[in-house]
Amino acid sequence: MYAHILIPTDGSEVAQIGVNQGLALAKKHGSKVTAVSVTEPLGGQFAFASDLWAPSESEVAAYDDTQRKIAERILAQVKTKAESMGVPIETIHVPWRLAARALVETAEARGCTLIVMSSHGRTGFDRVMLGSQTAEVLATTKLPVLVAR
Repeated sequence: MYAHILIPTDGSEVAQIGVNQGLALAKKHGSKVTAVSVTEPLGGQFAFASDLWAPSESEVAAYDDTQRKIAERILAQVKTKAESMGVPIETIHVPWRLAARALVETAEARGCTLIVMSSHGRTGFDRVMLGSQTAEVLATTKLPVLVAR
């Protein structure tokens, strides 16, 4: 049914719900998996909104190195679990991108047929202030999305 599942994770407990659901679905349907972790630009979402502060080259290099190591650790855990289940997996770290857009583009570029991700389930003002990567993925992708809670 779903030949290739994209599973995003930031390593959080909430994201793990989506990882578990996605891997179980992949096992059941014989799907391959692409697990992806996205790290935002230094300064987060506001990095593109202001020229008030610019990091030095050494700050950028340190940030990149730290984020790469964190993503590798997070993705290694997903890979180990997938391999123990017999699920074929590829892992990708997408640096310096806003998460939702990077997830949609990665899913499309890799030929994924389903995105499985979790959500905090925030609503109202909390969702507006904190943003919802899941809501943005749902609004911008043409692929089916399974939201796990």
